[in-house]
Amino acid sequence: MSSAVVSGQGEPSLRDFPMESWMSHLPCALWDTPLYHLAIPGSHNAITYCLDMNDRSPVDLTQPDMLQKLDKYMKPLIRPFVYKWAITQEYTIKQQLDCGVRYCDLRIAHRPNDSSTDLYFYHGVYTTLTVEAVLMEIREWLDAHPREVVILSFSHFLGLTQELHMLLLTTIRNVFIPKLCPKTEVLTLRNLWALGYQVIVSYEHNIVSCHGDLWPHIPYWWANKCKAEALIEEFEDRKQHGRPGGFFVTGINLTEDLKYICTHPTESLKDLVMATYPTLLSWVKEQTPGSRLGCLNIIAGDFITESNFVPTVVTLNEKLLKWSS
Repeated sequence: MSSAVVSGQGEPSLRDFPMESWMSHLPCALWDTPLYHLAIPGSHNAITYCLDMNDRSPVDLTQPDMLQKLDKYMKPLIRPFVYKWAITQEYTIKQQLDCGVRYCDLRIAHRPNDSSTDLYFYHGVYTTLTVEAVLMEIREWLDAHPREVVILSFSHFLGLTQELHMLLLTTIRNVFIPKLCPKTEVLTLRNLWALGYQVIVSYEHNIVSCHGDLWPHIPYWWANKCKAEALIEEFEDRKQHGRPGGFFVTGINLTEDLKYICTHPTESLKDLVMATYPTLLSWVKEQTPGSRLGCLNIIAGDFITESNFVPTVVTLNEKLLKWSS
């Protein structure tokens, strides 16, 4: 398909529209397509751009015991490695949304030995920004972009009591009402625009069944591979078994193990991502959104501002126009 036209009808390509408002610019032929049949760019571990670099900040409690012990006794040696492999995004949440991200992977923690009820994000270590502060930034961005819709996936809860879960739900509601989409709604742009809903919250906890404004956890296809070819092979196999019925994420984020890190001491996660993005994004270009066997929906990655990741995913929606023309 030409990069200059959509479905051969002489319309501009989706790639040519500003990514900060790509949903607003989708052709009306897609306004009644469920969001879970569109191609949507996502940010894996979206809030790692503000990890706490203060050495007094502990390593998160999901890390192996060996790493926690090494960090405790050999912090000056260990911490630089932790930071190099824990940072998955370099841009703020508003900048990521400006770049076109519409799915955010949010991993929530309460810091150990913290007497406050403040919640943070984490990946290797905890963030400096609180959950409430980041949600307020997202709200401000949405106020300025009333026809864009974001999917916020709250998961991997660490150290949250039932009381802290209820406080988090209260914060989510206080920040986003009246933009929160109930799980009874039809998830098309036309319907969401008409009702003013801009936020879909998925929540990886059994309290979801008791709350009408929390959507169930969104499945995340994670290959757990450190080589692009192995990741692609894994996803091609999964595609043969069909896609989930609603939202789901294909995570093209690579996973390094301790062996890889030790044998690449001068590298970082970004080095790994940049070396493999050409192969991964060539595969992404071949994918198709929609309801059929083998179709994809949300595609999430690391360092989402690099290598035209977002426009590559958004442009896949032109294939839906081709089918309907």
